Amino acid sequence: MKTSARNTFAGSISHINKGAVNAEVELTTKSGGKIVSIVTNISVESLGLAVGKPAFALVKASWTILGTDLHAHKLSARNVLCGTLSGLHHGAVNSEVTITLPGGDVLTSIITEGSLESLGLKVGDHVCAAFKASSVILAVE
Repeated sequence: MKTSARNTFAGSISHINKGAVNAEVELTTKSGGKIVSIVTNISVESLGLAVGKPAFALVKASWTILGTDLHAHKLSARNVLCGTLSGLHHGAVNSEVTITLPGGDVLTSIITEGSLESLGLKVGDHVCAAFKASSVILAVE
């Protein structure tokens, strides 16, 4: 599977909560992280999603919001993944930030140079990435 999303997390479906139109689907990554997605019930059916089924969670790098200690704050974003800032690639306007999560998964985020400067982030720092469940695309093979 090839995709333009920088963040592809392999795992299996660990929970499905169906509503009238949409379903909340939780994927547990191979390293034990949890990612929640909101998809339509039709997508759940067409993808054949069921608890235990292998799947992928995809998140574009530009859909993430970075901060420090976000896990300690109340947010409307369902997904908050924290780890160690392991790489920075500076650009004229944006920076690419690489975060190594516990268990070894890697998350990439694109933020403005101004945001990077105001956060004062550097390699080795603890950093969190937040993203809404509606920004998570689910895929199966």
